[in-house]
Amino acid sequence: MPRPQYSTTMGDALRLVQKRHNDVGFFSGKRDRADDLESAIRIFLEFLHGYESLEVDRPCVTIFGSARFAPDHPYCRMAEELGGRLARAGYAVMTGGGPGIMEAANRGAYEAGGLSIGCSINLDFEQGPNPYLSRYVEFDHFFVRKAMMVKYSCAFVVMPGGYGTLDEVFETLTLIQTGKIQNFPVIAVCSAFWRQLQDFLQRSLIPEGAISPQEMGLFTVTDELEEVMSIIRRHCPAPLQPPTRGD
Repeated sequence: MPRPQYSTTMGDALRLVQKRHNDVGFFSGKRDRADDLESAIRIFLEFLHGYESLEVDRPCVTIFGSARFAPDHPYCRMAEELGGRLARAGYAVMTGGGPGIMEAANRGAYEAGGLSIGCSINLDFEQGPNPYLSRYVEFDHFFVRKAMMVKYSCAFVVMPGGYGTLDEVFETLTLIQTGKIQNFPVIAVCSAFWRQLQDFLQRSLIPEGAISPQEMGLFTVTDELEEVMSIIRRHCPAPLQPPTRGD
């Protein structure tokens, strides 16, 4: 299988000023002014690296989900099928580039001949990129990575996951709620998994006035991949062309 393509121009520049545990240093409170300036330069270069690497020639859908599920788990099988459907419909598929649901979605897109993108985070304890990527970008700061995934996606599909998945979906819902992004569907797949979260929102946040009943409509929960595809097509139609992995 071909190795994923890596962007090097901004990536090489970024590595010249890169330090380990960037987020730890950045969030460690008051520091020397020179250290904060160096962090600002690293973050600026990281954004440029993302701009250079993630410009694609077709609409892109991001699929979120846990790295912890085995390949034969029903969630992974569903993610793989969805990745293939999206690729055949002309969409690029982006994930966090790791194992579990991310690998399954990338595999579905890659084996369907589509553009499969991994947008990962540099962590000491995580595995490297999965083998089903036609393009791979690595970031050091979570907030830069999340900004890039929103910027270059036209829809989010959220499969079951943990803290990271919930962080990504709630940050995106906040951006929609506050009007920072518009016409951006968020679709949660596997209703049994999300039911208790829906109950929490309806029984705690709405009665307390923390969100309005109408804001429950900022996301859709479904078990049907055809409904997922219908929502995405309605909000961001893809050009009718054969899937290609691109550069």
